[in-house]
Amino acid sequence: MNREQTLHRRIKQLTRLFILGLVLSGATAIPLQGELNLLANFCGANDEASELARWLWRVRDALSQTQERHLFLFYGTDWLAFGHFAIAIAFIGALRDPVRNRWLFDFGLIACVLVIPYALVFGGLRGIPIWWRLIDCSFGVCGFIPLWFCRKWTGELELRFKG
Repeated sequence: MNREQTLHRRIKQLTRLFILGLVLSGATAIPLQGELNLLANFCGANDEASELARWLWRVRDALSQTQERHLFLFYGTDWLAFGHFAIAIAFIGALRDPVRNRWLFDFGLIACVLVIPYALVFGGLRGIPIWWRLIDCSFGVCGFIPLWFCRKWTGELELRFKG
């Protein structure tokens, strides 16, 4: 296998991984109550519960109350999921022709970087614990890594096509 084929294969693999991450992240925004119940029950609840468990139970209770009284607010998370799905669909262009659609990798990298200040600032304004905001920031970091490689390798492919 020559270098161009290797680069194409790597770019496709990492782009698929990124698309899968977007789809899974979006899909988890829909069944929030059930997911949170499972997670809170898994972490347990007692007087010696961890900070994480106490936080999950607090969020679960608030979510349950919101669902009972204001179900329409969950429409926002449905649209959050849609946004993830729509962005994932856009990255199909990078699968088809990564050099011509290299701008998608730039777009993704910028979005991943912006996750960090967004999570830190708005999470702080909303009273989200710092350790949870750092978990949210990790999504930007985890998305940045494969996109960075894709952008780098597409640049190499572009130079090979020109040369």
